This record gives sequence, structure tokens and C-alpha cells, in this order.
Amino acid sequence: MASQPQGIQQLLQAEKRAAEKVADARKRKARRLKQAKEEAQMEVEQYRREREHEFQSKQQAAMGSQGNLSAEVEQATRRQVQGMQSSQQRNRERVLAQLLGMVCDVRPQVHPNYRISA
Repeated sequence: MASQPQGIQQLLQAEKRAAEKVADARKRKARRLKQAKEEAQMEVEQYRREREHEFQSKQQAAMGSQGNLSAEVEQATRRQVQGMQSSQQRNRERVLAQLLGMVCDVRPQVHPNYRISA
């Protein structure tokens, strides 16, 4: 009879060791999953940074040429505005004299379509 409690005791101990091993295995698995998740997140973040850098360089290249285009258009516009302003300054007096002459030189005359009824 003494061997039976001892056998039960051994079984209980074996069951306890097995439960500890399972718990340890679960902990290791959780650690591995957490580590794998962190590594994957780091890889994703690195990939995102690389793609962002690549996008920025391509955008800078495109915007750089567009920046030159913008500067050229701006410069051409300034030249045109300056040309218009200088033309306005040159022709101002002549145009004003012409307008005043037309306004002040009134020649009253009967319109050709007007019929005098007698």
C-alpha cells in the first residue's frame, strides 16, 4: 500500500513538472512572438523611412526643375510688367491729350437719320 501513495506522489510531481514545462514553453513562445513582432515593426519602419527618403528625393528632383521653371516664369512676368509700365509712362501724355481733345472738341451736328418734319 505504501507504494501506491508513492506512485500517486510521483504522478503528481510528473504532472506538475509537465505543467511547468508547458508554462515555460508558452512564455518562450510569447517572448518569441513579441520579439518577432518588434523586429517586423522595425523592418516596416525602416522600409517606410527608405521609401519616404526615396519619395523626397524624387519630389525634390521634380520640384527642383519646376522651381527653375517657376523662377523663369516669374522673371518673364516681371519683364512684361516693367515693359507695360514703361510704355504707359511714355504714352501717358499723348493719350491724355488725345482723350481731352476728343472730349473738349465737340462739333454739334444733326444725325444723318434725323428727319425734320415740316
